[in-house]
Amino acid sequence: MAWQAVIRQGMAIKTRNMAKQHAPSPQPSPALRARERTNRDANSTLKPCPCDGEDYASCCGRYHGGEIAPDAKSLMNPLATRLGRQQTPANALVMMRSRYSAYVLKLESYLLATWHPDTRPATLDLAGDATKWLGLKIIKYVLTSQETATVEFIARYKIAGRADKLHEISRFVLEDGRWFYLDGEFPDCE
Repeated sequence: MAWQAVIRQGMAIKTRNMAKQHAPSPQPSPALRARERTNRDANSTLKPCPCDGEDYASCCGRYHGGEIAPDAKSLMNPLATRLGRQQTPANALVMMRSRYSAYVLKLESYLLATWHPDTRPATLDLAGDATKWLGLKIIKYVLTSQETATVEFIARYKIAGRADKLHEISRFVLEDGRWFYLDGEFPDCE
């Protein structure tokens, strides 16, 4: 009987750890969801996409709208793709580009949902943000392991008419078939 209690206790600890590790992103308020839907719909015909990709609807817009792309493993397996196996943006670079576009369009719920639970803030408050994003330049994409990657980029922006840039080396982690933004380093600030 004692060993059964130990197993139950171990399972409870494992379940709690898994729940903590994969905590769902905070649920956006109905008002935030409505504002984001309006932003997405108003920009569905953008050409090119804010990430400098193809048109918004077939680039980042499909991720912002809830479509999920094949993961890296299924991209190598045409059968899995034909069967419609869907996960998250195909790699950390695609995830990073979609997150940049989400900042441009002020899609807070998408940004929070793609942020790793261990480092995710409670809110972003993008509604009051006066930043005007001007462009994205990818410097380097490195798959550092099967489950980790970095993306170095420069994002240009203006605040109150003053132009500046954000130079970041973002770290991403793949968990349960989904890429998450973990954190970033800012080389220009060191």
